[in-house]
Amino acid sequence: MCSNYIPAPHAVFTACLDWPEPTFDYPLDCYVGHRAPILLKAPDTQQHELREAQFGLVPFWSKDTKIYRHTYNARSETVSSKPSFRDPWKKRRFALVPMLGFYEPDYATGKAVRWRIERQDRQAFTVAAIWDCWRNPEGMALTSFSLLTLNADGHPVMGRFHGPGDEKRSLVIVPPERRDDWLDAEPREAPHFLREMPADQFTACPDPRPPRKRSSA
Repeated sequence: MCSNYIPAPHAVFTACLDWPEPTFDYPLDCYVGHRAPILLKAPDTQQHELREAQFGLVPFWSKDTKIYRHTYNARSETVSSKPSFRDPWKKRRFALVPMLGFYEPDYATGKAVRWRIERQDRQAFTVAAIWDCWRNPEGMALTSFSLLTLNADGHPVMGRFHGPGDEKRSLVIVPPERRDDWLDAEPREAPHFLREMPADQFTACPDPRPPRKRSSA
C-alpha cells in the first residue's frame, strides 16, 4: 500500500488546516523510515499536539526499531487484533497525517509506473493513522505511526493501482469536520470513520520518479 507520500508543507498548517506550524524540518517527499508531522492527542495532557513522528510504527514492546519496515500501513479490518497495532488501537492512539498527495504503482503498461493521488483542488487533506511510543534502553523516546487502509476494489480512483489480481487498498481520508472527532474517538466509534475515499474529490495522474543521476566518478 502507501509507502511514499507528500507531507503538507509548513505554510499550509495555519492557512489551510488551522493548526500551528511545525517547529521542525521534514522531507518534501516522505518514505518509510522518514520523519514527518502528525497530530495526536497527548496521553499526559489530553491536548491535541503536533509531533514529529517516524513513518513506520514501532510498537512499545519491540526490542529494536527494525520492525518499522513492515508496519507503515495498518489494515482497518485487522488493526484491532494484530500484535503490532492492537495496543495503540485499544489505547485510542489515533492520529492525523497531513498530506498534499501520495503515490501508488500503476501496472497498465505492464510495468510499475508511479502515480500521484491528490485532491482535485490540490489542497491539503488528512489521513487516519495510529501511533505508538517506543523507548530505547537509554530512555530516548521515538514516536511512530502507521497509516490506516481499507479495501478499494472497484473504487473509481484507487481501484486501478497495484499489480493485476492484487487486492486494491486505499488510505482513510478524514474530512475537516471530523478531524477532532477522530482524535477523540473511542475504539468502538473508530470504525465509523473508516470509509472510502470520496471519489468526486480526488484525482490521479502519472508522476514517475526522476531517473537517478549517474556518478561522474
